[in-house]
Amino acid sequence: MSILKIARMGHPILSVEAEPVSDPEAPEIHSLVSDMKETMLDAGGAGLAAPQVHVPLRIVVFQDPLITSNSNGEEVDSILTLINPKIEILDSEYNFGMEACLSVPGLVGEVPRAKKILYSGVDLKGKLIEREAEDFHARVVQHECDHLDGILYPMRMIDLSTLSFSSEIGHFSQNKN
Repeated sequence: MSILKIARMGHPILSVEAEPVSDPEAPEIHSLVSDMKETMLDAGGAGLAAPQVHVPLRIVVFQDPLITSNSNGEEVDSILTLINPKIEILDSEYNFGMEACLSVPGLVGEVPRAKKILYSGVDLKGKLIEREAEDFHARVVQHECDHLDGILYPMRMIDLSTLSFSSEIGHFSQNKN
């Protein structure tokens, strides 16, 4: 496994639509996913999309709060791999929340996202995954899938005055009386 270099805002790979994966079971896809997981964990991210590591394929990995243990009660890998994902918005309610991105280091901004979604795709064995997600889980899935369409979170922001350096946000929120 390897830590991969993360593309940053301005790199052309982040502005193009990624290609579908034809064979989720291919060894090179398994190797890529393994490296993506290691890279995401090393960088302290909640998710990572293949274009962020310079690979224009429709693959995302993210922390899945629904995965905590197996049927024996043993902890398992809580990172979900989703290949060729699709998202369906389930209701018209949107929430605003602060987002950060490994490809936009040091910045945060307030982004509107659908509160409740249905996402689907396949895993590394080609098995269909279909789940509903709400709130933060839904936000992470939407954020990562945006990368597959060449969209970074600042492009979703309605009010650019909320775009800030994360160090300033933390500094001022800690020093409020």
